[in-house]
Amino acid sequence: MAAVLKLESAEIAAVAKRIVGDASCELALEKLVQCRGRILLTGMGKMGFVARKAAATFCSTGAPAVYLHPTEAIHGDLGIVTADDVLVVMSNSGETNEVLKIVEYAQRVDVPVIALTGDLNSTLAVHSDVVLDCCVQREADEYSLAPTCSTTVTLAMADALAVALMKERGFTAEQFAIFHPGGMLGKKLLLKVDDVMHCGAEIPVADRDVSFGDALRMIGEKKMGCLLLIDGGQRLVGIITDGDLRRHLAEASGSIAEMMAGGVGDVFSSSPATIAKDKLAAEALRLMEDRQITSLPVVDASGGICGLLHLHDLIKAGLA
Repeated sequence: MAAVLKLESAEIAAVAKRIVGDASCELALEKLVQCRGRILLTGMGKMGFVARKAAATFCSTGAPAVYLHPTEAIHGDLGIVTADDVLVVMSNSGETNEVLKIVEYAQRVDVPVIALTGDLNSTLAVHSDVVLDCCVQREADEYSLAPTCSTTVTLAMADALAVALMKERGFTAEQFAIFHPGGMLGKKLLLKVDDVMHCGAEIPVADRDVSFGDALRMIGEKKMGCLLLIDGGQRLVGIITDGDLRRHLAEASGSIAEMMAGGVGDVFSSSPATIAKDKLAAEALRLMEDRQITSLPVVDASGGICGLLHLHDLIKAGLA
């Protein structure tokens, strides 16, 4: 199995080396950028599956695309083709009859044709506006028969076109998320801290000179595992976690009564990690994982407290 992976990766690397400086790649990208309609992708057999995947990739990255089955196309479905479209044809041999009939029709209605083929002298190549080199030395099986290296290289070339088109159009992560609202990608790219944070009376907040006893009581009441400390201007100056309290109790040398009445000056952290409410929830998760914390204060530009984010909130949201 490893030998097959090495062979296929080597074929991709070889194509990548050959197309450096190839004007055909720039011309193909230009055709796609100028497309006012849809990107129509077609291929027969195994290349048909590659074309289907490529169409899905283009769609998910903001470029309307449709897979056109060659047999169905030449029996009526060619009606979907308009002069505003671009046709992307995938064929290793470049001699597939059904595919060539589609190319012939595209020429009649003045639709640009981009060919991804393994034979640069094939009929497909000769009758296409742009030809992209997807040649391979051999297939991965012992007899070089099963479409393996050829389909892998063609798929990689289609991915390269889609990514280049994304970049050329300035397609953003936020736009990507719009097309993936139901999955984990959508959550990571759309969910903001403001959507999942606790706010108002849910936040455990106290003045910085709060007693140890009151701090302990408030942490227990709010059940957030921490207490946010503020100054007279309602700005965050520190945070006490239940872990801080346990460690202080374990190290204390005086009486319990004295400790409870005393302040928390030696207990709280004066430089807590914080985040703004308009940041992505996924960014908050990374920060919490890096700092190994479970509670994260949400503050505005002046340090005022907007909310509090707990790791459990992110878990419930499906991010962790």
